Amino acid sequence: MADHYDAIVVGARCAGSPTAMLLARRGYRVLLVDRAAFPSDTLSTNVIQAPGLAALARWGLLDQVVASGCPPMHTYSFDFGPFTITGRPPAAAYAPRRTILDKVLVDAAAAAGAEVRERFTVDDILIEDGVVAGIRGHGPGGTSAVERARVVIGADGRHSQVAKAVQPRRYRDKAPLQWGYYAYWSGVPASGFETVARPDRAFAAIPTNDGLTLVVVGWPTAEKDAYRADIEGNYLKTLDMVPEFADRVRAATRETPFTGGAVANFLRQPFGPGWALVGDAGYTKDPITAQGISDAFRDAEQCAGALDEAFTAVRTFDDAMRAYHRDRDRHVLPMFEFTTQLATLAPPPPEVGRRLAAVCGDHAAMDAFAGVIAGTMSPVEFFG
Repeated sequence: MADHYDAIVVGARCAGSPTAMLLARRGYRVLLVDRAAFPSDTLSTNVIQAPGLAALARWGLLDQVVASGCPPMHTYSFDFGPFTITGRPPAAAYAPRRTILDKVLVDAAAAAGAEVRERFTVDDILIEDGVVAGIRGHGPGGTSAVERARVVIGADGRHSQVAKAVQPRRYRDKAPLQWGYYAYWSGVPASGFETVARPDRAFAAIPTNDGLTLVVVGWPTAEKDAYRADIEGNYLKTLDMVPEFADRVRAATRETPFTGGAVANFLRQPFGPGWALVGDAGYTKDPITAQGISDAFRDAEQCAGALDEAFTAVRTFDDAMRAYHRDRDRHVLPMFEFTTQLATLAPPPPEVGRRLAAVCGDHAAMDAFAGVIAGTMSPVEFFG
């Protein structure tokens, strides 16, 4: 009996919906499931860097994001205390609320022909003779359903149920480094992506939809208990590193509760017999450099392309997915190391500090550093 679906994608946000959409556009039969209903929010920096925006443009979805009223961020500012680097990335970034972005992506997957089931909970990953064969789950009514596919794709985040079932090799493990709290504010205008970093403290301001600004404040994870003891007080006290900005926030209105926490940093092998991982399910790092959405989009394109090669016998499944794994790691490992160094909130290594200080005032070099954060220049190239 033929498999019912070519692919089942578990998780319908930034990694899952594009993967489902791209496979469906190639004519494959795809089931996309998520326990959430859309639109709905999720904890995120919201930032889509230049490579992610280029992907949205290739997919024909960028205009919808821009039309949401999300303001473009033409400048990136990094206040390190003794000096500030302000540069322009190669293209403006956008930081749409996830209530908007994820809905655009889910609708695009459905329009491409993927079957979308919202409010669907996956109870089990079916494994037969060592090969993932499908899922068992239930919808809002509670009736159990079993669905089978040639491949099950985990796009279900860093706590991926698919990953837990298949136990992939995990490597480059680093414990949570930064404990951050987020809130959305009205009355805190931000002209671009603003970051302030000091030893053991950091914060960022990111403009988003509806005139709101996301302000996230980070402390080292070792101090998380002290931070949690008075979240609002410690959050506001940290902003006092830049008194003018702190005054803007204190005069503004907080529109959402404080939410946050910390994430571990790791890579997982992103494929195996009958399964694949995309987005945070396969590769998670601290959000301090705001790479997650763009990385998820890249995974979606690369994984969908590899699976197409496997399904059409251009390459074996193992060969196609090994190339996906190799290309992913080649692309992300330099940024992984750079991000995890920043996320310690410790002073940078002397050679890095000297390089950053030398950049200040050199417009071309400051634009290049903005390109590092935008994901268009490798940290290895910049610091080398």
